[in-house]
Amino acid sequence: MQSGNFILAFTKNRHLINQMIKRDIAQRYRGSWLGLLWSFINPLLMLSVYSFVFSVVFKAKWGGNSAQPQHLGEYALILYCGLLIHSLFAECLSRAPTIILNNASFVKKVVFPLEILPIMLLGTAIFHYLMGLFVLLFGILIIYGSLPITALFLPIILFPLCIFMLGMAWILASLGVFLRDIGQMIGLVMTILLFLSPVFYTVDSLPQKFQKIIYLNPLSLIVEQVRLVLLFGKMPNFYALGIYMFLAFFTLVFGFWWFQKTRKAFADVI
Repeated sequence: MQSGNFILAFTKNRHLINQMIKRDIAQRYRGSWLGLLWSFINPLLMLSVYSFVFSVVFKAKWGGNSAQPQHLGEYALILYCGLLIHSLFAECLSRAPTIILNNASFVKKVVFPLEILPIMLLGTAIFHYLMGLFVLLFGILIIYGSLPITALFLPIILFPLCIFMLGMAWILASLGVFLRDIGQMIGLVMTILLFLSPVFYTVDSLPQKFQKIIYLNPLSLIVEQVRLVLLFGKMPNFYALGIYMFLAFFTLVFGFWWFQKTRKAFADVI
């Protein structure tokens, strides 16, 4: 399968992908009393901790404009928007370096399409994001009373991020077979990306010389745009999203090409 045929990986194996996503989600909560409720509990607990530390202990304020929250509930929603995006990104890419190693039995099955394993990771991460998004939307309705019409642009903002994540997942899945240290490093990288993205602060609050550096983080633009459409009722920056989409699509094509080029050596290494 050539690099240009990555769409075939979706269409030809869509039923298998769907079944594997369901299996992956079921395995995560198997034997748990609360089951899928953990999809709500985990982000809410982290939200509570971060909200308390930053808004109560450090008495942090959000920006210096009209978007500045007036109470803890608004600040919590702003934090939650960013945390959800980071969780989506981290869940998919943190598991990618070990996905082939953890499914070594599939490697020697010639008929099994290994390229769908990173797609499965993306699907599972999106599922958990949607669970957290439900909580976020519910919170917006409670705090503000209604959802802004600009919330309809959310899929347009998330799509480039998902494209980029899938490309990176293919790259990391391949590298993780040959460089086992990748799996150990990825957790640290995700923590760095969390604090170098505008999750707990606005980009405008930083010195000018650091603002361009923050935008090198693939999460920064997406976090800002999600807040704009969900919380502040403003239109997204389509120009910036267009550039992001171009780079994301390049990452997708390269990632798929790299995965297909290196997969022949998986069996020898594993």
